[in-house]
Amino acid sequence: MLKILMIGDTYGDPGLKAVELFVGRMKKSGEADFVVCNAENAAGGAGITESIARDLFRIGCDVLTCGDHVFDRKKEIEDFMQKETRVLRPANFPKAAPGVGSCVVESKGIKVGVIHVAGQVFMRFHFTSPFHAVDEEIEKVKKQGASVIVVDMHAEATSEKTAISWYLDGRVAAVVGTHTHVQTADDRVSGKGTACLTDLGMTGPYDSVIGAEKESIIRRFLTQIHTKKEVARNDVRFSGALVTVDERTGRATAIERVHKKLQ
Repeated sequence: MLKILMIGDTYGDPGLKAVELFVGRMKKSGEADFVVCNAENAAGGAGITESIARDLFRIGCDVLTCGDHVFDRKKEIEDFMQKETRVLRPANFPKAAPGVGSCVVESKGIKVGVIHVAGQVFMRFHFTSPFHAVDEEIEKVKKQGASVIVVDMHAEATSEKTAISWYLDGRVAAVVGTHTHVQTADDRVSGKGTACLTDLGMTGPYDSVIGAEKESIIRRFLTQIHTKKEVARNDVRFSGALVTVDERTGRATAIERVHKKLQ
């Protein structure tokens, strides 16, 4: 069995500390073999940098997904993404955008395909259809020899994430959602062997409004005046899901929500 850890939106330095603590432990103990980390909020709550990406790989993450905030720190990540294909942006960004939407990485002699797409409902960018994009990426990773495929669907609407999980039922090992920073309780494995959780939740500070200091966000709601967000610091937690996959069939046999507090 291959144990794949999928980590929810990693928010700022507190989230990075949680990833460093738990990924090392889980890989060392054999609890996780392969790690996919959503890191689009890792750099101060918005975007990712080359140095952060390198740190996450050093810690033990195998692939990083980056959502709609991937280019928030454009100068600090764009060139790196041209060289490092394990840092993914949604495949349904415009074709002219730097980077790729899928990759294949080997673990325990198994080629794992990781695909990243973004939703269209309530999102700030006008992404093309994730349904069409994911079909293209599945063909790409299969041509590269992937026998196990997992998908990070970065989207606001639970319905859209659920729909694409059923669309891909039996074709991939797992479809997990990111973006809302709130872990859902709808984990399941279908009869065809596709695991699903519509949101992995946030890895970061929970004494906050989805990662940011509460006061500035409350002030924004009260006044409708934009204020700069600051990363919160307290009640740091690690959130995601552990998917167990039968390496012979490429199908999931179990999914377990992960939600741990830093002590």
